[in-house]
Amino acid sequence: MTLLKETIASGAAPQTIGRVAVPVDDEAARLEALRRTGLLDSEPEPAFDDLVSWACDHFRVPIALMSLLDADRQWFKARRGLAVQETPRDVAFCDFTIRQSLPMVVEDAARDPRFQDNPLVLGEPYIRFYAGAPIINRQGLALGSVCLIDTAPRSFGMVDRMVLAQLTVTALAAIERR
Repeated sequence: MTLLKETIASGAAPQTIGRVAVPVDDEAARLEALRRTGLLDSEPEPAFDDLVSWACDHFRVPIALMSLLDADRQWFKARRGLAVQETPRDVAFCDFTIRQSLPMVVEDAARDPRFQDNPLVLGEPYIRFYAGAPIINRQGLALGSVCLIDTAPRSFGMVDRMVLAQLTVTALAAIERR
């Protein structure tokens, strides 16, 4: 299992810690790296579909996604439990996720000031619980995330966070094999 640590507060250059990188804060480079993968608007692929199906089953959540964030939208390369293919980036929980190296967990979105007025909380899919981990490439750029969603609040322990982070390593390996 990958060992995760927080970013060093000294402002040192981004670095790889084990197999998990600290995201580089360069949106233009991130978008170019995402474009180069050829994933956006591509057809479904079993490796990614299987990953989100496994996540739903393992974590017992109704929704799991592999989300890619371009300049204006969050597009779902793989999804289970959600009918829509994309959402605007400005309402995407995953936009917060890709700005950090560790999984982001929102145990009750209705009580979190960042999300309580979000249309995805107030309306379909009625997000209450969210857990997402960034998919960070070898250059330290966050391409997207693997995330879990539930319509009821819930807790998410350290082992769960580690398993979710490991799924992003699996997702990156599938991206690199394409």
